[in-house]
Amino acid sequence: MSSERKAAERTPAPPAEREAGRLAGALKLLNIGYGNLVIASRVVAIVAPGSAPMKRLRDEASSRGKLLDATQGRRTRSILLTDSDHVILSAVNPETIAARFLEEASGGEGG
Repeated sequence: MSSERKAAERTPAPPAEREAGRLAGALKLLNIGYGNLVIASRVVAIVAPGSAPMKRLRDEASSRGKLLDATQGRRTRSILLTDSDHVILSAVNPETIAARFLEEASGGEGG
């Protein structure tokens, strides 16, 4: 074993890498479609976008700067509400996201 390799094994990871590694083990990501992921534990609700209150919610979030559009230009089929008061638009049906959420909660490998 070379001395460089031994030194590399003894050198601790930079703080940012240690933090990312620690968080990666604790976070469960939820696929909301087209390569977009959210932290599953931050999602409070998954709702359909058709009703007038949901349209108002979307407009209010937009005016506050708390609206995230993850539809990739497609039709909005679900709205996710987070504990940080963000409103996330997704082009995936609420039932599909809920199934992925439950799969993730049960420890399944989803994506």
